[in-house]
Amino acid sequence: MDALTRLHRSLVGGDDDEDPPEDSILADTEGLCSLSPLQRIYAFAACLVAGLALMILSFIVFVRPIKFAVMFTFGNILAVGSTAFVMGPQKQIRMMFDPVRLYATAIYVGCVVLALIFALWIHDKLLTLIAIICEICALFWYSLSYIPFARRMVSDLMVKLCDTEL
Repeated sequence: MDALTRLHRSLVGGDDDEDPPEDSILADTEGLCSLSPLQRIYAFAACLVAGLALMILSFIVFVRPIKFAVMFTFGNILAVGSTAFVMGPQKQIRMMFDPVRLYATAIYVGCVVLALIFALWIHDKLLTLIAIICEICALFWYSLSYIPFARRMVSDLMVKLCDTEL
């Protein structure tokens, strides 16, 4: 029985005389999306390059903040999502919602959504730029969570730089 048939039967209920459905629907995606290691590296590189290209090209339309926000945000999503090809989407999501990264992930995803809402529906340039700046900061803080003690070092550096007492 192919994976799509099992998925359909698990959603609508199947006959008892056939194979029982697996524990989760996500387990079926591994069989559907199995890529060789070389294909995963190619897909990772393609998504990363496309994301970085969109982010760099977005600066050409910087004077049009709405177009800039849309291009930059989709480029950012492509670049972050490219790592799902290397480690798999389930592990990527588990790592994103790890307690160490939970707040940074929530702020990043929230800023991405806000930037797109401000750009596409509200058409407010100032709010869009503020959301983009917050998105960049959240992504930077999220990325630091993968480097041991990086967050602590950056926090200590910022305290020392911003300390007004002599």
